[in-house]
Amino acid sequence: MPLAMNREVFITCAVTGSGGSQDRSPHVPRSPKQIADSAIDAAKAGAAIVHCHVREPETGKPRRDVHLYREVTERIRAADVDVILNLTAGMGGDMVFGSPEAPLPLNEKGTDMGGATNRMEHVRQCLPEICTLDCGTMNFAEADYVMTNTPGMLRAMGGMMTALGVKPEIEAFDTGHLWFAKQLVEEKVLNPDALVQLCMGVPWGAPDDLNTFMAMVNNVPSTWNWSAFAIGRNQMAYAAAAVLAGGNVRVGLEDNLWLDKGVLATNAQLVERAASIVTNLGARILGPEEVRKKLNLTKRAPIAA
Repeated sequence: MPLAMNREVFITCAVTGSGGSQDRSPHVPRSPKQIADSAIDAAKAGAAIVHCHVREPETGKPRRDVHLYREVTERIRAADVDVILNLTAGMGGDMVFGSPEAPLPLNEKGTDMGGATNRMEHVRQCLPEICTLDCGTMNFAEADYVMTNTPGMLRAMGGMMTALGVKPEIEAFDTGHLWFAKQLVEEKVLNPDALVQLCMGVPWGAPDDLNTFMAMVNNVPSTWNWSAFAIGRNQMAYAAAAVLAGGNVRVGLEDNLWLDKGVLATNAQLVERAASIVTNLGARILGPEEVRKKLNLTKRAPIAA
């Protein structure tokens, strides 16, 4: 296939994630202030979009408390730099089974299952431009943990996002997730100008080899916008691969903690490195207002408490 390089690229910074990385690097933000400050620094470094989870401020463990999301949102909205806010809606679908011989009852430690309205409440209150829709169920790294997103749940949450005017970012961890995303568009649950994030190298989704990556790319409809990332050591290689294949870039501490061998990164440093790769390839980096126009996004303040 011919090279289809993207000449106008936006960068997303995934600021903190929900993985157990908080004790592996002092740069992984925990409190709402730390998360917002790191997001603002990433925006100043060239990220048009910041993708945010929240954590328990003292321990760094993942949370989905609405008041934590509100504080992050309000701090970012009040910043002296403009940036598009992308909040996760992936929390609340975590199922941890018992042993292989006794899978039930579920292991309460790590299991967190919420209904669609509950999982979407922080999105309803904070009104980010974008929120994520993990478009499928998958075995997710750990032995007995399943990331659970049933077709019914995805239809319900996707419909809520569309009704709120918040653009879903479809998180596709494998080709079947793209297949179902196209079904949601066909059913008019999601609008036709969809946005996709191709998530590469996450055990046990799509591996980050280039053949699999291009299979994912070739399954994205031509009218959709897409971005891609790989976790760990291939994060920056995928910044280049995504641009060369026609897409946009995601980097950040959610996906990778390292700037160089033995050198722990900040979010701003990862964005700066990605921006250098993009510009050295001959592409232009888009700012947040340009991306809002490109993706048909609306910037709004949170609803009154």
